[in-house]
Amino acid sequence: MISDYQRIESAINYLRENAPAQPGLRELAEACGLSPYHFQRLFRRWAGVSPKQFLQYLTVQHARQLLEASASTLEACFEVGLSGPGRLHDHFVTIEAVTPGDVKRLGEGLEIRYGTFESPFGRTFVAHTKRGICALEFVDDAALDSSVNRLQKRWPHASLHHDDMHIERQARGLFTDGGQGQEFKVLVQGTNFQVQVWQALLRIPPGHVCAYGQLAAYIGKPEATRAIASAIGANSVACLIPCHRVLRAGGELGGYRWGLARKQALLGREFLQASGQKNKHSLMPAISA
Repeated sequence: MISDYQRIESAINYLRENAPAQPGLRELAEACGLSPYHFQRLFRRWAGVSPKQFLQYLTVQHARQLLEASASTLEACFEVGLSGPGRLHDHFVTIEAVTPGDVKRLGEGLEIRYGTFESPFGRTFVAHTKRGICALEFVDDAALDSSVNRLQKRWPHASLHHDDMHIERQARGLFTDGGQGQEFKVLVQGTNFQVQVWQALLRIPPGHVCAYGQLAAYIGKPEATRAIASAIGANSVACLIPCHRVLRAGGELGGYRWGLARKQALLGREFLQASGQKNKHSLMPAISA
C-alpha cells in the first residue's frame, strides 16, 4: 500500500522535474494516481498549503534568496559559539560524542534499542541508548536490514534489541508540535573535525539555509569545503543534526543521503512553519553558550 508520504514524494519529484512548465493540479494528481480533489486534500493536510504554493520553495531562485536572507542570522548564531545546543523547531538538541575509550570498546556494555515508526517524511528508523539517539534514518522495507547492519557495524559489541514501542515513545514529538520544548540527546561517533561540523549544523535555525563554503568559513576552515561535505554525508542522525539545511552556493540542492525529494520536503515544511511563526516570534532561536 502506498503511504501518504510516498505520494507526496512523487509529487515533489514531479514538481522538481517539471517546475519550468508550472504543472497544474490535475496534472500533479494524475502523476500521483489520485483525483484532483483527493490530491489537493492530501497535500494540504501534509504541507498546510496548496501544491502551487509549495512549488515556490522548490526553485533555485527561491533557494538563492534564502541563502542571502539567512546570512545575517547565521552570523549572529555562529558568533554565539559552537559549544551550546541548537534547535530543531522548538526542540533542544545536544551532541555527546563517544570517547576514544568508547571507540576501542566498540559498544561493549552498551544496550541499543531500535525500531521504526511512520513520520511525515516516511518510515523512519531510530536507534536509542541511555545516552541518546545514535541513529535516525529514513527507510523503506528493502532498506531496513541495511540500517540494522550499519548500526551493528558501528557498534559491533553492543547489545541490539528490536523494540518498536520503545522507539515510538522516545521519538514521539520529533516531527509534531506536541513535542515543543522537548530535549533530544544524540550519541555520535566521529572525528574531532566531523563533530565540529555537526555542532555547526546545529546553529542553523529552522527556515534558514547555509552554503557549504559559508559553513567552512564559519568554523574557521575556509579551504575545507570538500571535507565539510564529507562530514555532512557521514551524519548518522538525520534531522536532529540538520544536514538538509546546507545547499550549494548557487542555490542548488546538492546531494542528500535520503533523497533530494525528502530534502525538499524537509526544507519546505520548515520554511512554511518558520514563515507562519514570523509574526508571532523572532525567527532567531534562543541558543545557550
